Amino acid sequence: MSDVQTWIKETVSNTPVVLFMKGTAQFPQCGFSGRAIQILKACGVENIATVNVLDDPEVRQGIKDFSNWPTIPQLYVKGEFIGGSDIMNEMFESGELKALIHA
Repeated sequence: MSDVQTWIKETVSNTPVVLFMKGTAQFPQCGFSGRAIQILKACGVENIATVNVLDDPEVRQGIKDFSNWPTIPQLYVKGEFIGGSDIMNEMFESGELKALIHA
């Protein structure tokens, strides 16, 4: 396992809710990342832990390899890969995402 893969594994394992995104929670750099932040805030997540994949090309590719998911943003809750903004939106609308985060 590469250093980046090890770091990603530790990050998703040690952070209850983490979003790998383009930009930051305060300044998202794409609409999908912005929507993901809005969803997490609506679920009551405070101090949203984010990783800006635009800061490091190795992390940007590494998270895609780690999850075997081609797009960003990517949400992890309690070490489990949840999905991107479309899946987050579906889970939010059904109430499933909030329940998962607060379980």
